[in-house]
Amino acid sequence: MPTDFRPAAALEVLRLRARLLAFTRRFFDESGYWEVDTPILSHERVIDPNIEPFVVSWSASEQLSLQTSPEFAMKRLLASGADAIYQLGKVFRRGELGRLHNPEFTMLEWYRVGDTHHEQMNFVEKFVTAFARDVEQQPSVVPLPTILRSQSFERLTYDQAFERHTGSKVLSRPTGEIVALARRLGVSAPESLLPNDRDGWLNLLLAERVESHLGHDRPTFLYDYPASQAALARVRVAGPVSVAERFELYVGGIELCNGYHELTDANTLRARIRHEATANAQHIPEPVRLLAAMEHGLPACSGVALGFDRLLMLCLGANSIRQVIPFPFEIA
Repeated sequence: MPTDFRPAAALEVLRLRARLLAFTRRFFDESGYWEVDTPILSHERVIDPNIEPFVVSWSASEQLSLQTSPEFAMKRLLASGADAIYQLGKVFRRGELGRLHNPEFTMLEWYRVGDTHHEQMNFVEKFVTAFARDVEQQPSVVPLPTILRSQSFERLTYDQAFERHTGSKVLSRPTGEIVALARRLGVSAPESLLPNDRDGWLNLLLAERVESHLGHDRPTFLYDYPASQAALARVRVAGPVSVAERFELYVGGIELCNGYHELTDANTLRARIRHEATANAQHIPEPVRLLAAMEHGLPACSGVALGFDRLLMLCLGANSIRQVIPFPFEIA
């Protein structure tokens, strides 16, 4: 039996972590947000088939989920009249373990009524910059990575990023041309990836030929994703194509956060759930309380989910989130 009881992160790092948790709360409080505390254990589960929750048996006939995000509960608060809220706490995702992942991690998630995703990009930049500056002021901390000293963050649309790093825009391309582009670039596809799986090929190209290049000169927002990848974001027509009003922030090739101009129509969400269930040949239970909140009236809003552990890791120039959390999965 293992006998090493000590934390993975150094105590000076854990002291800094405590300071920065307090800094984060202060920053959001002073920015007009108020903190909420929603359940970790819920009757409703994530509807993204790519995210697997931990399931807990409540009774012989009912199972509950440890939340992968506080999103559904926070949106129920927005539909009940909340205007600008944040939550900073633990979330859980099964099967996610590695240098940048731990099954239990700390997420900062926030929503503001009336904001678009572009306004939230402005706010993310303001927060990340302030967070990094606070880290830099600590005398015991190694020098802040140069990239986080950037005066402004870059913004690239999905198509612009693909054109820059693969030589071709993709949003208006038929699936066959996307497959041909991947093969021309020498991208190796798993046997399970079908020739007609457009999003699968786009995600493969993004992971293999685009993401690693993002956010090296300065932090980079990637936005206006394919409409087929909207998840819980709004979709709008942009010239010859439709795009999802969502974004992700990359620092040194690492995804730090994602944000949505939130979908507010319950019927559209139901249709997306049915489409995902059919496409993935699996049952996806409808989040009945979230849908009830949307039908009651989820106001126009934007939200962001940011990995606190990753942000601290990047500010310290660490190679793994295990260097910034006390007891990662292996020694929990």
